[in-house]
Amino acid sequence: MKKLYLSLLLSIAALATKSQITVFEKSNQRETATYFETIEFYKKLDQISSKVAIKTMGPTDAGYPLHVIMVSGNSKFDPNQWHKQGKVVIMVNNGIHPGEPDGVDASMLLVRNFVNGKLLLPQNVVLAIIPIYNIGGSLNRNSSTRVNQNGPESYGFRGNAQNLDLNRDFTKCDSKNAASFAKIFHWLNPDILIDNHVSDGADFQHTMTMITTQYEKLGKTAGTWLRNVFEPQIYQGMKNKNWDLIPYVEFDGADFDKGITMFNETPRYSSGYAALFNCFSFIPETHMLKSYAERVRSTYDLMVTFLEKASINAKEIVLTRKLAFEEQQRMDSFALKFVPEKTRRSEISFSGYSQDSAVSQATGLMKMFYNRNAPYSRKIKFYNYFSEENIVQAPKAYVMGAGWHEVMNRLKLNNIQYRVLKHDTTIFVATYKITNYKSRANAYEKHHANYNVSVKKQIDSILFLKGDYYIPINQPGKRYLIEMLEPTGDDSFFAWNFFDAILQQKEGYSEYRWEDAAADVLKKDTALQIKLAEKRKADPAFDKNSSAILNFIYVNSRWLEKTFMRYPVFRVEK
Repeated sequence: MKKLYLSLLLSIAALATKSQITVFEKSNQRETATYFETIEFYKKLDQISSKVAIKTMGPTDAGYPLHVIMVSGNSKFDPNQWHKQGKVVIMVNNGIHPGEPDGVDASMLLVRNFVNGKLLLPQNVVLAIIPIYNIGGSLNRNSSTRVNQNGPESYGFRGNAQNLDLNRDFTKCDSKNAASFAKIFHWLNPDILIDNHVSDGADFQHTMTMITTQYEKLGKTAGTWLRNVFEPQIYQGMKNKNWDLIPYVEFDGADFDKGITMFNETPRYSSGYAALFNCFSFIPETHMLKSYAERVRSTYDLMVTFLEKASINAKEIVLTRKLAFEEQQRMDSFALKFVPEKTRRSEISFSGYSQDSAVSQATGLMKMFYNRNAPYSRKIKFYNYFSEENIVQAPKAYVMGAGWHEVMNRLKLNNIQYRVLKHDTTIFVATYKITNYKSRANAYEKHHANYNVSVKKQIDSILFLKGDYYIPINQPGKRYLIEMLEPTGDDSFFAWNFFDAILQQKEGYSEYRWEDAAADVLKKDTALQIKLAEKRKADPAFDKNSSAILNFIYVNSRWLEKTFMRYPVFRVEK
């Protein structure tokens, strides 16, 4: 009787699983699931299989929560235990750009096939999937905003509920989505991150391209292993599945005679953000002109390849990340900028289409097009070595005032360790004076970002108040702290305008009152007399401008407020 009952249960489960046909399959591979269809699909798989769990996580700007789909061979869903058991944790992010839904449908197929036994999840690998990250964009469904893309029939919009591009938001964290992602990311502590996308740009024969975490950014240990061991295995694994995977091709006007350059992902992007925490991260980019069916199948096969190679290399992946964190703690200097080298490069096999020209039916003028009747395959240069620039020394700690709430909130989201000063305390610190910067004229992702920042460092003894923050540097988020708190970093909090209040002078003077005081300042300051004389000699227009002269004396006197242009994050260096 028990055997009959068990057999009946298994039969019911098999029928239930078989009934879980995706929208992609039902539509003859032409459509993608909506947000609600996707979540309902996973809820049913959760009910059917003990190996699948759907977790409701943090909020998003759209008002709906993020979900995480967890797949584990032993039906255990505790990330801490996963890591203790030496399992490789693979995190998949889908639908960050909902007009690029290939990963949404490919992941549904993947999990369904684990449940029905078509695929076996290796015991040393676990999977955590965000089914649709940009929920607001997914709900904004249309059929006209991806003019360059070949299907699906309808899809979501790139901007989220705040009209933000979420793949520029991982460090500035303007969205609830990004705040929830950070919590999920650190909860999972993934060894590998896969963020599925669709490319835009040049036409060529390959269906799948991929951005790999920049090797130098990961450091010597992890970067070398990724370059020489793991990434080549992924490429070979895809080749064995009849997909010629190539590195991401960034621009429409790529000159393949000159070669292509590895994408340099700064921390605003998912892969650049993950790299700050020694996570091996990848952004698959299917080619937008291939059929939707091809794109979903190649995304599916790539995720399967990652699972296969992660299982083979499980012990090495876990060990390499451990060594990378240890190496990072020993490092006393970090590069904030990486520049492609021109003297070192690799070669890749590339299959493209020759460029041709014809008369445009839209403009009546000549146009360039890729001639699909003239395919070619050849070796091209691939510039995937980077040199380090803008190198900064790591401090012993940073100190920051209690008033910078928005910055502190983001540090907390990323599990940064700190202590709150219990008493007013004088600390000997290095301070930065912002000596020059430019700001973007046009808005970019809700900001007018600062760039070309230069600073002057000086040593000072400063009284910090009870409630201010002391942030030690030797912690797992060391690289994150330096990238975000050093003002000259490409994606630092200063670059994203979080500290712009210090760029405005708050106190001033009336010229008629300052005249006499300025004369007294000059009289007592010989060095300033010389500095002013040199300025007047070098600049004839300045020499005839009394207001400019008075201001020059003011900004070089003790009367100028100390907070003006002084970066409000201080370095403890001894």
